[in-house]
Amino acid sequence: MKKVQTEQLELIAGTHSKGGNSFCGDTYYFAQDGDSFVCLLADGLGSGRYAYESSQAAAEIVERDWQAESVEGMMNLINMAMFQKRGAAVALFKIDFKQRKFEYTCVGNIRFYLYAKDGKLTYPLPVTGYLSGRPQRYRMEHFTYEPGSKFLIHSDGVNLLNTKELMRYRSADQIAAELDTVAIKSNDDATFLIGSLL
Repeated sequence: MKKVQTEQLELIAGTHSKGGNSFCGDTYYFAQDGDSFVCLLADGLGSGRYAYESSQAAAEIVERDWQAESVEGMMNLINMAMFQKRGAAVALFKIDFKQRKFEYTCVGNIRFYLYAKDGKLTYPLPVTGYLSGRPQRYRMEHFTYEPGSKFLIHSDGVNLLNTKELMRYRSADQIAAELDTVAIKSNDDATFLIGSLL
C-alpha cells in the first residue's frame, strides 16, 4: 500500500492484480499542487497486458494535463486515447481545498463515496459503459465537504457490502487494512484509494 499525507489530506492506495498477474488492469494516479488535488482510477477492460495498456494511457494523460485541463477536458482526452485500445472504465475528480469542493465524473463500474462527519453518504451513480474512443457524454458532479470527511474510490474488483458502516468510526488506516484484505481475495484486478480530508 502507498500512503501520502499533506496538510489537507491523508491518502492510502492499494492495488492487487488478478491471480498475481504481472500486469494489473487497474491504474491509479494522484497529484497535489498547492490547493488542488487530482485523482484518477482507470480499470482497463478484462485483465492482463491490454487492460494495463488502456488504464496506463488514461493515467499518462492526467499526469501530463491535470494542471491545464478541466476534469471534463481530461475525460475527452482519455476517451480519444482509448481509440483502437481495449477501453477502460474511468473515474476522475479534482478537489479544490480552498473552496472545499469536489468535481467528479465517472464512466463505467467504479464506485465513489464521500462520507461526512455527520454520517451523510454521497454516492453518485456512475454512467454505464466505458471509454473506447466513441463519442461520450459525461455527468459532471459537484460536492462540498467539511474537514473530517472521508472519501473512497474503488474498482469493481473490491466487493463491499456495507460501505457506510466501514467508513463510520474507522481511521483511514483501519479502512485501508480492511479493503486490502478484500482486494487480496478478489478474482479480479482490485484497487482502492481511501482519503481523509483534514
